[in-house]
Amino acid sequence: MITQYVEEIPEGKSHPDFTRKPIALTIQEGKFAFFKALVIGDPEPTVTWGRNNGDVSDTSKYVTKYDPATREHLFEMAKVKPEQADTYKCFAVNEFGRAVVTVVLNVIEVGFKKAQADSHVLPEAAVADFKSVLKRKSKILPKMEKKDGEIDPKFWELLISADKKDYESLMLEFGVTDFRFMLKTLNEMKKEREEEQAQFIQNLANLKPIEVGPDGCATFTIDMDLIEQSSRIFLYKDGVMIPYSKELGDAMKHSLKIVGRKYQFSIRDLFPDDAGLYQVDVEDVNVFSTDFKIPMVDFLVKIQECKAMEREDAVFECVLSQPFGKIMWVGKNLPLEAGVKYDIEVSEDKLIHRLIIKDVAMVDKGIYAAVAGIKSCNAFLVVEADKGEPGKKKQRKTTRAGGAGVDLTAIAQEQAVKNTADREVLMEKVKAIKEERAANAPAAPKTSAEAKAKAKVVEASQTGAPKQGPAVKGSHHKSLDNEGYSIKSGLSDLFALRGKKGELVCEMSHEVDGAWFKDGEKLSTTDGIAIVKDGTRHMLTIHNSSEDDTGVYHFEAGGFKSEAKVTVGEVPGFDADDLHKFSKPVTVKVGQNASWKMPYTTQDNLEVKWFKDGKELKDGGGVKLVKEVSHSRLLLRECLRSDAGEIKIQLKNPFGTIEATSRLIVLDKPGPPEGPVEILETTSTVIELQWGAPKDDGGSPVTNYIIERQQLGQTVWKKMGDVAADKTTYRDRNVVHGKLYIYKIFAVNPEGTSDALQTEETMAGILIFAGRPGAPKVVSASKTCINLKWEPPEDDGGIKIDGYQLEKRKKDTAQWIALNPVTEPIEVLEYAVKDVVEGAEYEFRVSAINVSGAGEFSLPSVMVTAKNPNMRPTFKDPEDFMVIRAGNSVRIKVLYEAEPPPEITWMKDDETVSSFIQIINTEGCSQLVIPSTKRSDSGNYTIVAKNKVGEASFDIEVLVTDEPKPPGAVELEQIVHGKVIVSWEASPDQELDNRLYYMVAEHDSTTRMWHTVADRIFDNSYTANNIMPGREYHFKIYAKNDMGMSDPSMSPTWGINSNRIPINTNTPVEVSFETPPSVLVPLKVHSPPKGFQMYMTCAIRGCPTPSVTWHLNNVCINGDSNYYITNSYGVCSIYILRVRHEDAGEYKVVAVNSFGKAECSTKLVVKGKPLKILISIIEVMSVLIISLIISLIFSLCFFLHRLNHIDELPWRFSSALLDSM
Repeated sequence: MITQYVEEIPEGKSHPDFTRKPIALTIQEGKFAFFKALVIGDPEPTVTWGRNNGDVSDTSKYVTKYDPATREHLFEMAKVKPEQADTYKCFAVNEFGRAVVTVVLNVIEVGFKKAQADSHVLPEAAVADFKSVLKRKSKILPKMEKKDGEIDPKFWELLISADKKDYESLMLEFGVTDFRFMLKTLNEMKKEREEEQAQFIQNLANLKPIEVGPDGCATFTIDMDLIEQSSRIFLYKDGVMIPYSKELGDAMKHSLKIVGRKYQFSIRDLFPDDAGLYQVDVEDVNVFSTDFKIPMVDFLVKIQECKAMEREDAVFECVLSQPFGKIMWVGKNLPLEAGVKYDIEVSEDKLIHRLIIKDVAMVDKGIYAAVAGIKSCNAFLVVEADKGEPGKKKQRKTTRAGGAGVDLTAIAQEQAVKNTADREVLMEKVKAIKEERAANAPAAPKTSAEAKAKAKVVEASQTGAPKQGPAVKGSHHKSLDNEGYSIKSGLSDLFALRGKKGELVCEMSHEVDGAWFKDGEKLSTTDGIAIVKDGTRHMLTIHNSSEDDTGVYHFEAGGFKSEAKVTVGEVPGFDADDLHKFSKPVTVKVGQNASWKMPYTTQDNLEVKWFKDGKELKDGGGVKLVKEVSHSRLLLRECLRSDAGEIKIQLKNPFGTIEATSRLIVLDKPGPPEGPVEILETTSTVIELQWGAPKDDGGSPVTNYIIERQQLGQTVWKKMGDVAADKTTYRDRNVVHGKLYIYKIFAVNPEGTSDALQTEETMAGILIFAGRPGAPKVVSASKTCINLKWEPPEDDGGIKIDGYQLEKRKKDTAQWIALNPVTEPIEVLEYAVKDVVEGAEYEFRVSAINVSGAGEFSLPSVMVTAKNPNMRPTFKDPEDFMVIRAGNSVRIKVLYEAEPPPEITWMKDDETVSSFIQIINTEGCSQLVIPSTKRSDSGNYTIVAKNKVGEASFDIEVLVTDEPKPPGAVELEQIVHGKVIVSWEASPDQELDNRLYYMVAEHDSTTRMWHTVADRIFDNSYTANNIMPGREYHFKIYAKNDMGMSDPSMSPTWGINSNRIPINTNTPVEVSFETPPSVLVPLKVHSPPKGFQMYMTCAIRGCPTPSVTWHLNNVCINGDSNYYITNSYGVCSIYILRVRHEDAGEYKVVAVNSFGKAECSTKLVVKGKPLKILISIIEVMSVLIISLIISLIFSLCFFLHRLNHIDELPWRFSSALLDSM
């Protein structure tokens, strides 16, 4: 609210006002609360703060600050308490007014204070609500540890809010394997949770987990309909309630935005410790849980600014510190996806990420960013216009711009090695900790064989091996001790090539005998298998591997077992014919698609990869990869020249790798010839050029070169000829000495013509300048312009003169100043110099310009002074008449020309003007100003201008007037039949305004519309013609002038019995047709079937025309949309499109005018079913046709009535016709 102390504020001053108001705040008890305000006003307002229920003088609780840098007024409360919740006010005061704004502070209590409970007796409902707040706690308590064998409660909270597609990943993460148990428990928990939520929530949907957006904020959203909008919403992180704001936006880290039924929580300024379990509760019921995981990744190489030409590809690339499957690319604050416009590439080690923007245009420029976890980097894309030939479509370029500018592969490899080393160190530490724990653990009792067996069973169940004893599989095992024995190195899965030797090795900690098994059957040395024991090493060798050797092998020794799987197979292979066909190069033109297909033998665990120039191709963008059971396809869309290179397919399985290679050849027009162009010779008759072959021949040899030429100053390019591909020189013999030429050189191959290589301006021969022109002569001079002319040079050197360059020099200076550049020659032999200073003296010189340039300057002209010649005063297009409204100001402005400046005199009606009138004289202009005019200021004003050369004068008539007063009384008189003389008293302004005149308007009783019958009447009478007997006439008289029109003066009524001259008795006597309403044709009874249409009509007459209303069961139905009612010249009709049972009843028509009332009625009976559909349709159509005929007859009767020639015959005819209906 703003209160202004004064009625008018001085210019440049202002009362206080808030440009930024404090915003309402809801905050947790014990947190730091503050309000901000920005205030304007001149002089600077004084800002104070207050609250509704209490004061803010305690500086330990309330601190007021002002920041001069940001001009912000702050009101701070450290460790806010519940009793500080209140409505606060901010006051801004200066000498011109006061501004006040209010803001609410809400404090969320997190504990119960006994002193408060003792000192305040709360109502029962309030106590219950308060207890519910005290009972509120998160479903996941902070730092809660699960018991051994139990499932982490966090798993169930996430599972309730998760989508079904995420169940499997959550089970893997938390180590849950029993899917049926999980579903059963989840359904029970969901049912219980939904019952709890039903107390506060009507509907809950679209639970979207937390994710980092393009703006760097983490957000999660839910769609929720609350039963009570006042229900409290709480936000928890890892079981601890955190404050958030609904309005502060960037002022707090956590915020809630509500749009309709959508609730969006945001977390800004992300840090690693923001990771955790976030939960949303409504009152004391959990609604949503989501786990925020922040990967520990950073940018080793950030994306760099990229400058690209139009139609070129732009590249942004970066290197991460840890492998990352997919990062987010953002352009202009929008996420980017691989497609027609963008390619997104990721290296095999997932450290190098690359964004390719294809075929960039001017609209693509802006800021692009890479986002990995909570880390991001950004850079600009600058697009430079391709300044090719105007009006010609720019060609698609095959080059790429941008990149990191460093060897990303080397950096990524170095980081991968470092990551591997760090991982190994971490694994060693974990292993050492496990071994230390195992060594410090108490020894298990060995009192009986049963105890040993139980120990073995437990050990087996923990490792996933059969229950016969401990099992170790592969190299990932832990050392197991049993009576001094352990497996030092277990078996590893073996992939053996068919027909080759395969070997399994198991090493024990001590020398002990053991046994080998395959698929549970014990093995011994045979022709195909050799079992060897070498100390602690036990080896099984398969001499010639075959399909029969495939199976699960295990070695048992000392109560321990180690197993591995042996698979026999072959390295993938290609058919020789398919390989020969694939190895042939694929040749396409630019913009076309290239495709390859490679068949192969169907195998398990077969991995197929495609490479281009050693770089793996990924599906997406312009690359389409298809892998079928027996073949794989590669499609490259809209190939560019840069896509040319080696194409390779790689098949890989556990037994080995095989590759096949092809090539892609992309044909395009060649690149431009290599420049710059060297001028080998230039004479007056020949110019010889030389250039280099293009760097890129477009995939096919250059066949020839095309030479074009343009003469400087012309717009046409002329083809000079073709040059063979093996020759890169051209001699132009068709040149004119002294002319400048520009050449374009194009390279041509079978695919098209290249862009042009353009030369600089080249002159044929040496420079020849024109001779000296004649000295400039002064034609005329004024204070603003000096006109010059000169003669052309006698010797032009045989070269056409293109124009002239003119220079000036001011007297007493040595500097000559060019008035036009050489590139903009003066094409005529004269020039008007306007860049002069009044009273200064100048001299001028001129030089001729040809293709060689400007020649020698002429002799200087004589000194000339920039001043006007003496002249008699003259006036420039002044106004000779002005009309001004009384009370307004008048300004008479007159422009003149005279040299020397004249003496100005103003007169009114041949007398000197009053001293109250202002006269303003400036150079070339004189003004007469009257601030507030009166009628007495009207008159003839004369301006007189006089100097030593002569004198001139001019008269201006000024009329000061106002809107006229209305005329006096109006009188009417009739002397001749059919004419009335209208006379009136003059307006009081008639004597004061000689331009006043009158206008007469008339209306009669038949038309009842006013229309102007006479205008611009300068006397006080008017004769009205065509006055008809039996009609009433009225007249309005207006006074008009240049300011407008007065109010009208009304005449008395001229009519039937007033002011008429005696009428000749031989004149026919008029007959009055004014009659009360009567029913000519009454309504008839109708019985239509239900659903059929129905039409009723009757005929009414009366004068004046009666008002007709329809009634159904004594209820007016004129406004009911179910009935279509018409009244055409007395024929009253009602139409029902589809008859209903509700339409049955008594229908009545009531006609009323000023002389009486008439009515008629009938009954409508609705039948249940139609009897004869055709008969009903014919009846309705007949009624419609008859009604149309009656309407036409009544129209004719009405027309005859107007002409006073009507009799009863038409009415009787129409009545008889209606009676027949």
